[in-house]
Amino acid sequence: MALVNSKPCPENPKLHIPQEIEEKILYLGKTYPFGAEKISWNLDRYPATKLFLGGVQGVLRGHGLNCLPQNIRSWPRKSVYKLYEKQVPDHHVQIDVKFLRLIDKSHKTVRRFQYTAIDDAKRIRVLKIYGKLTQKNAIDLFNLAIRKMPFCIKVIRTHNGHEFQTYFRWHLKDLGIDHIYIKPRTPRSNGKVGRSHLIVDQESYQVLEYKDDLDLETPRC
Repeated sequence: MALVNSKPCPENPKLHIPQEIEEKILYLGKTYPFGAEKISWNLDRYPATKLFLGGVQGVLRGHGLNCLPQNIRSWPRKSVYKLYEKQVPDHHVQIDVKFLRLIDKSHKTVRRFQYTAIDDAKRIRVLKIYGKLTQKNAIDLFNLAIRKMPFCIKVIRTHNGHEFQTYFRWHLKDLGIDHIYIKPRTPRSNGKVGRSHLIVDQESYQVLEYKDDLDLETPRC
């Protein structure tokens, strides 16, 4: 039975795609820096718009949207590093800070700092945005992670920036939690939290318009 308001896919004439689904695909492809696989995941959230990955790829190719923007493509790495994977949650929790430069309604630059904690094994994540880069805020984010993560944290891993120095280290020691600094110029050692920052930048900060700080005090998981 033919689908109502459907037309052949440009890449595969035998595949008929409802017009409303094609419009959703084109909207996601033009509005957000999403590839075919991520668009397919978004469609899966709504059973009425479910479409196989090949169909999504066909629509994007047919409209010249099959290439991701230059700034988020994956480029070959010059060096190959041995990747690690913790199998047990709570063994290591990575914490890092993402520097945000947002533009307000008056076109002025607003600086904010996203503190993020992520479990090395299960990718359970807690984040919160602050107005300043301080040890006090690092401690606050860590205390939030303790309350939100469903296990006892044993080890924290950070870089050696000033926000993770004396007061932060003593706070962890008072709680019996080990604090490990990664080696200088080796961000891959905190790769999970770094990847999390890249994704949130692509899916949120690059496409959302900053209005005010109303929601910045709300922690995210």
